[in-house]
Amino acid sequence: MTQPVSPPRDSTAKVPEAQPPAWRGLLARADVRTLSLLGVLAALIVVGGITKPDEFLDTRNLQLVLTQASVVGVVTVGMTFVIVSGGIDLSVGAIVALASVWATTVATQEYGFAGILFTAIAVGVGCGLVNGVLIAYGSMVPFIATLAMLASARGLALQITDGKTQIVTVPSVLDLGERDAYVLGIPPLVLVFAVVTVIGWLVLNRTTFGRRTVAVGGNPEAARLAGIDVRRQRLYLYLLSGLCCGIAAFLLIVLSGSGQNTNGNLYELDAIAAAIIGGTLLTGGRGTITGSVLGVLIFFTITNIFALNNLQSDVQQIAKGAIIVAAVLVQRRTASTT
Repeated sequence: MTQPVSPPRDSTAKVPEAQPPAWRGLLARADVRTLSLLGVLAALIVVGGITKPDEFLDTRNLQLVLTQASVVGVVTVGMTFVIVSGGIDLSVGAIVALASVWATTVATQEYGFAGILFTAIAVGVGCGLVNGVLIAYGSMVPFIATLAMLASARGLALQITDGKTQIVTVPSVLDLGERDAYVLGIPPLVLVFAVVTVIGWLVLNRTTFGRRTVAVGGNPEAARLAGIDVRRQRLYLYLLSGLCCGIAAFLLIVLSGSGQNTNGNLYELDAIAAAIIGGTLLTGGRGTITGSVLGVLIFFTITNIFALNNLQSDVQQIAKGAIIVAAVLVQRRTASTT
């Protein structure tokens, strides 16, 4: 009995190629955004060097830009986590103000450096806890809850200071702002900002907490079905935002040597704008710490260039608004093509 003969194989048939993982495409887009932001920052540095070469490229001026960016930069790291999760925090500026004035009262300063640092962080975390509980367990819309915190924190800061500036008299705090405290020419505030940035990047990109944050922002219901406690995750995120506000408040105390109820004015807008420019989606589910930090540096470089060229502050605000609109339009175009 003869065996059936199998048909000859087509040696020219192509084996279907394996599709690259989806994360590689996301990584490629992230790299393009980062390179684009670096290009914008480099272009601004060139503009500053051409228009005011002696002033802009001076080491002291560059140190000043980085120092000023550090305070808002720390707030922006916390804001990035919140926005990636699909939330928003309009109270960060007011929390910075409240933490700074609470940490610089006469009673607090009696406990020295540790007392000021602890109070600033404790107030920031406490406000973040209130926001998180109202949003996660009180089912309040983040916009409304944080708006209420904004008004309350500003009012309490004004009540504590009675509209007066509280001068810091603790030498160990003031010394951090002196040039003698610089490490290899780098101000201590910039080093703190760098540490916060690195930790934030590692947490968002290399930990389960970061993956849960992205999952909650991408699809909260799917995250819940996957076993993620969405409410607890949101609580943690607002605690993180409050912690960053507390750290920023301490940096602002070092930078200004005082506590004022007007501290942190419009920080919430600067932080949100920097995150958007950096590629963080307002709808949640995507964002990068690197992009947000570059957004902060771009904003403060623009502000510094305008100041050196004696341009009015209203022109600066118009430029910032135009940049925000352009960033959102680019985001929508990118989202429609993916």
